[in-house]
Amino acid sequence: MKLCILDNDFLDPAVEPIYKGYGAMSERLLRQAGAEGEFDIFNTVKGEYPDSFDTYDAVLLTGSKADSFSQEPWVLVLKEKVQALLKAKKKLIGICFGHQLIALCMGAKVGRAPQGWGAGRMSYEWTAPELAQAEGRTEVAMLASHQDQVLELPSGAKLFATSAFCPVAAFGVDEQVFCVQPHPEFVEDYSAFLLNKRRATFGEEKYQAFTQSLAQGHDGLAVARMMVAFINGQ
Repeated sequence: MKLCILDNDFLDPAVEPIYKGYGAMSERLLRQAGAEGEFDIFNTVKGEYPDSFDTYDAVLLTGSKADSFSQEPWVLVLKEKVQALLKAKKKLIGICFGHQLIALCMGAKVGRAPQGWGAGRMSYEWTAPELAQAEGRTEVAMLASHQDQVLELPSGAKLFATSAFCPVAAFGVDEQVFCVQPHPEFVEDYSAFLLNKRRATFGEEKYQAFTQSLAQGHDGLAVARMMVAFINGQ
């Protein structure tokens, strides 16, 4: 496996020494899920990209604090790259911001979630039990942190996960696209850090509920195994 990871953010300096970045967190999880081979990480905010995507089996887009529909120059450059990758039929994996940007490039509507922030551990109906490594599951729980959502399923896509809060929580397109709104790469301590940063934004009642949900565990590793199978063409 040769994977290109486009890291679309910088971590808070308080936790950067621990977690390095979303690219590093994604690599850690995928290797834990059985991925072997070469991983190259590029930071798109700094304008980093490979000279060519041709040698990669897949490209993974990480989360970001930025909006996928932002007019920031680096986001517009990334959008052009993703549109070209879709046209070239390159395998794409999107997480949170990446999930939204890929959907946007496929013509779907993306915007602020009318119900506000989704955070902490969230549960979803898993509607693709037939996927390799899904093991017939019909539900998943993952750690989330988002105020934007994909507002409609992209044309030609299959819904993978849904909930009342986030109707398009994950989707795929044949053997080419695998996108999820929550963060399979998150660990509980990092989620707790983000929750604490936004405590005043959430309000105390929601903050306590989000924080307490972290103790229930999540299925990030199970979803990562599906991603590895997807990259390997299983």
